Amino acid sequence: MNVPIAIIGGTGVYDPSMLAEPRQVNVQTPYGNVSLRLGKYAGKDVAFLNRHEEGHSVPPHLVNYRANILALKRIGVRQIIATAAVGSLNENMGPNQLVIIDQFLDFTKVRPSTFFDGGQNGVIHTDLTYPYCPRLRKVLLQAAADKNLNAHDGGVYVCTEGPRFETPAEIRMYKQLGGDLVGMTSVPEAVLAREAEMCYATVCMVTNFGAGISPEVLTHMEVLDAMKANIENIKILAMRTIELMDSQAGCDCQEALKEFGGFKL
Repeated sequence: MNVPIAIIGGTGVYDPSMLAEPRQVNVQTPYGNVSLRLGKYAGKDVAFLNRHEEGHSVPPHLVNYRANILALKRIGVRQIIATAAVGSLNENMGPNQLVIIDQFLDFTKVRPSTFFDGGQNGVIHTDLTYPYCPRLRKVLLQAAADKNLNAHDGGVYVCTEGPRFETPAEIRMYKQLGGDLVGMTSVPEAVLAREAEMCYATVCMVTNFGAGISPEVLTHMEVLDAMKANIENIKILAMRTIELMDSQAGCDCQEALKEFGGFKL
């Protein structure tokens, strides 16, 4: 199986009418089984992975990130576009805006965050100078420009453990540390994709300002409603990005473990 492009996101990003020849497959990995939707768009083979599974039933701290990334690797994925709903710490990145992030701060606590935790997989220290693929980020930005979508070029994503929202004191701290956005899913997803030598980039949809910045108390329904209201822009951006992508493009991301003989799981 050779499906070179994947989209990771919620149910709303996947629209069956987008794909020709749609089908569902289950991929077995040492970390668990993963259900994927496969099909074609713009003549290219594409996989869709629902990060939180059907009905948003899996919270961010319990997502099986290792199984998800390894499943995509095993079907031939080389490039991943991820989507995420985020809160904003930056007054210039307001609700309903898109941000093509370029850095992260990791405040997760209990998640397995690497394929290389000793034992038979060994220990490898992976470079993350550019945690989100610069080449793929450019494609996303070009796609946004083509569709007249306002997308910020760069932003620092603060990844928290969740599933609770952050306190106003935490929001102030993250902002002082240089964070622009706060969410709960980009780590370890971005890290594992780099370890697996795949290009990975994330488009964030700002749904609200963080606690203490927003004058209102945050609710989960507020986030879901904002995402639903703007899901069309995410879909438009994803579809145009796939059209622009060279599905077999080479990249430094795909040689991240070259000095170690490549990714072999």
